Amino acid sequence: MTQTGYVNPSKRLEDQGLEGLGAVHYNLLEPALMEAAIRRGEGKLGLGGTLLVTTGKHTGRSPKDKYVVRTPSVEDTIWWENNAPMTPEAFDRLYDDMAAHMKGRDLFVQDLFAGADPAHRLDVRVVTELAWHGLFIRHLLRRPDREGLATFEPDFTIINCPSFKADTARHECRSETVIALNFDRKIILIGGTEYAGENKKSVFTLLNYLLAGKGVMPMHCSANHAPGNPIDTAVFFGLSGTGKTTLSADPNRVLIGDDEHGWSDRGTFNFEGGCYAKTINLSAEAEPEIYATTRKFGTVIENMVRDPETLELDFDADHLTPNMRCAYPLDYISNASETALGGHPKHVIMLTCDAFGVLPPIARLTPAQAEYHFLSGFTSKVAGTERGVTEPQPTFSTCFGAPFMPRRPEVYGELLRAKIARHGTTCWLVNTGWTGGAYGEGRRMPIKATRALLSAALEGRLSDAELRKDPNFGFEVPVSVEGVDDALLDPRSTWSDPAAYDRQAQKLVQMFSENFAQYESHIDEDVRAIALG
Repeated sequence: MTQTGYVNPSKRLEDQGLEGLGAVHYNLLEPALMEAAIRRGEGKLGLGGTLLVTTGKHTGRSPKDKYVVRTPSVEDTIWWENNAPMTPEAFDRLYDDMAAHMKGRDLFVQDLFAGADPAHRLDVRVVTELAWHGLFIRHLLRRPDREGLATFEPDFTIINCPSFKADTARHECRSETVIALNFDRKIILIGGTEYAGENKKSVFTLLNYLLAGKGVMPMHCSANHAPGNPIDTAVFFGLSGTGKTTLSADPNRVLIGDDEHGWSDRGTFNFEGGCYAKTINLSAEAEPEIYATTRKFGTVIENMVRDPETLELDFDADHLTPNMRCAYPLDYISNASETALGGHPKHVIMLTCDAFGVLPPIARLTPAQAEYHFLSGFTSKVAGTERGVTEPQPTFSTCFGAPFMPRRPEVYGELLRAKIARHGTTCWLVNTGWTGGAYGEGRRMPIKATRALLSAALEGRLSDAELRKDPNFGFEVPVSVEGVDDALLDPRSTWSDPAAYDRQAQKLVQMFSENFAQYESHIDEDVRAIALG
């Protein structure tokens, strides 16, 4: 075995029991990873020095192929209804077979941090077959300096072998694709998929479990703060496609991060060191900062159609997948925070993509309503985010991230509500979905209006605004906001048939009620009262 790059000499792969490997490349920097990926035929050099890659049949996550190993240490704390169990014996066979598969193969190792706050940092080693996966995760997590690498000791190790195919009988899994998390062995195994997002979401799942056990709120959210004032922090909850990345990348505020954060007793901190932005319909006019990253050195351009001769990207062509993305380091955004730290959130924004066209573009929530809507996690799955999703599908994804929640939702709901109450946080529900009708009849909420409403909320201009009580959900909605058409604030008035709106609204209220029944025995009386109307 040959090796290149910097590594703690006592923490090489053979020290972790992986033997008979080919060349192992430790902690290569971006140029070397780019060179290796291109030399190995994993991708092509794009405009500006980007890396153009495709991921085959897996162009999104595979949540049904994700498992948690059922051991006594986690038996009573995992939400098993949401996390498929795997026996320790099946995991051991999977590990042994994957280790045998790796013999003689070249591998790329990145030793990285998850978490900008040193008090809550997780040290993660990512072992990959693909050089470009090494580049991807180097962007997405946080990079230690050379001195840090010399003493790096991984808390958890991720081993990702896309060419490995699981045996459904031998490994007790659903398909040849598998993502298996073993808290006791501190290992995550990923096989049978080239989709790079599985790497980052595995780390998020880890942190969701570990941090919540310490009283730190893990959040599937973006975050920013006012210039020169980290105390004025806002977080944006939401599933992929609801606008977390777009809306947090406000040029008038400092970007803390675009997807995953923690809320500790010291404030807000980014888990990551980069961004993984959707590029479908991306434009230089609407999102100039994100658009600019698609021509910067080392940015990974994933599953995008391009001209075969000029290599110009087609941001509207979605026949490979609507889930086309780019991955880049956070410092490619000019207004990104150098520390990735913020204060206790002054505002919590819950983003939803309402395909029913019922919800208003913004509403103010009480703490109890905030917990209710956080646990409900209503949105619409956007095309391409998961395999098989080809058009928006209304769904309830608790905590705005059910696939990444190892513990029961009430654990996170109670944590959030307690922090909101302790720090006097104002909460808002923002609909970036449809208005004037449901999907297929109405239109998407104008992003200009959403930005104007958010600016008004974050700047405190809605504090004294006239508010009306929504007859369907009971939250408060502004009657008028400067720069926004008053009709948008009353979704019923945007429908050509108000009676049809009323029927649609009652249908959605019933969906909320039926979904929330699963939580009623686990929550406080005031939140239960909201659920019961």
